[in-house]
Amino acid sequence: MPTTPTPAPTPTPDPIVEQIRHEIATRGRFLITSHLKPDGDSIGSQMALAYALRDLGKQVRVVNRDAPPPSLLMFPGVPDIQVGETAEGPIDAVVVMECGDLARTGLRDLERHFIINIDHHPGNSHFGAINWFDAGAAACGEMIFELVRRLGVPLSREIATHVYLAILTDTGSFHYSSISPRTFDICRDALEAGVDPVMVARNVFDSNNLGRLKLFGAVLNSIELDPTGRLAVIYLNREMARQAGGTYDDTEGLINLPLTVREIQAVVFFKEAAEGEYRVSMRSKDAIDVGAVAKGLGGGGHKNASGCTVHGPYRDVRDRLVGLITRAIDATGA
Repeated sequence: MPTTPTPAPTPTPDPIVEQIRHEIATRGRFLITSHLKPDGDSIGSQMALAYALRDLGKQVRVVNRDAPPPSLLMFPGVPDIQVGETAEGPIDAVVVMECGDLARTGLRDLERHFIINIDHHPGNSHFGAINWFDAGAAACGEMIFELVRRLGVPLSREIATHVYLAILTDTGSFHYSSISPRTFDICRDALEAGVDPVMVARNVFDSNNLGRLKLFGAVLNSIELDPTGRLAVIYLNREMARQAGGTYDDTEGLINLPLTVREIQAVVFFKEAAEGEYRVSMRSKDAIDVGAVAKGLGGGGHKNASGCTVHGPYRDVRDRLVGLITRAIDATGA
């Protein structure tokens, strides 16, 4: 039978984490939220904290502007996440995860509440009453693991599963440079608490439907390479999704596939949001810093995984991004 260990407290506690622990102890009603288009790290981190707070007898609601990805709906508690546009009802504190500013949540009226801001992405605007930022965390889930430990909550299978989900997805299946010994220490504790890593991986990565697979094929069939073959450009609009029989949100993981080609060092994915507006995702290998590219365009993320929104004719924004990423590649000598 799996155990549910309660790890020993860290000898030298982070004062910010101690401050968060104090506020949690003195408040009873919490709303937890994260960014638009939530991913595995945002969902896993939210749910891990929600389970921990409920174990402490707190009232907790998890509310996001957008629904969870379908592949995550089988994980504990995820189908119960509320989807809405505003923060309503009695709230003593709002915990915002993985958002550089409040607008990133897509929810209205959050500024009226006491906000605990937890993030690991460079460029956070420190909008909360308490701001906990850890650029060394491979995933927000690592920070939530530390907070759960500080709260003295046993690491249940549900909490551990969501922490592991957060780390697995935000490290790109342990591909990105943000990984540290702490990452694997936390994963070890999660497995000891009963996480089934095969089950988590299969549900995240092996839950495609045929329409999604055809959509991947349609996008990859139109892949473009820069003249050096180091940068791949992929593109999707709603008509392409309709013809493939997939949904417009069936793109999780798609951007990582071109990186499996040895010569390709970076990928930029343009997803048409409206006429003249594109959501841009970027991925890279090794020292290539696409996070700096995204930040320069008003976005953010990690060195090897980032995104932003751009406006203008497609060819213009494409050429601009290709130029910026090519310079980032050249800067590393790749």
